[in-house]
Amino acid sequence: MTTGWKITRECRDALIVAFPPKYARTIADHVTLSISGTTLPDTIADAKIVGYADDGAGVEAMVVALEGSTARPDGKVWHVTWSLADDRSARESNDVIAQRGWTAIAQCGLHLEPAIW
Repeated sequence: MTTGWKITRECRDALIVAFPPKYARTIADHVTLSISGTTLPDTIADAKIVGYADDGAGVEAMVVALEGSTARPDGKVWHVTWSLADDRSARESNDVIAQRGWTAIAQCGLHLEPAIW
């Protein structure tokens, strides 16, 4: 099971209008905390989109700050996989951000709900 936070439907709909997905499959669904978690994470009071990453070949992600930090406990960067080409995987967002970095953008509020999926 995966734990983290799902973007509320209303927030997701507004963000997709503000940041139209570039690739064929729109993801824009969640921020992962753990791929082996079984308990709900804490509620996040302050979540913002603060950056953008795109490898130009099918992986697009939005970098997220939770409670003011982009650093995940595992050393990676908080993010939302935004869109993917048909032959790409959401897990590749971590690699794109690590290898290519990300560009700061104007901060945008993000409404998240604790979830297990």
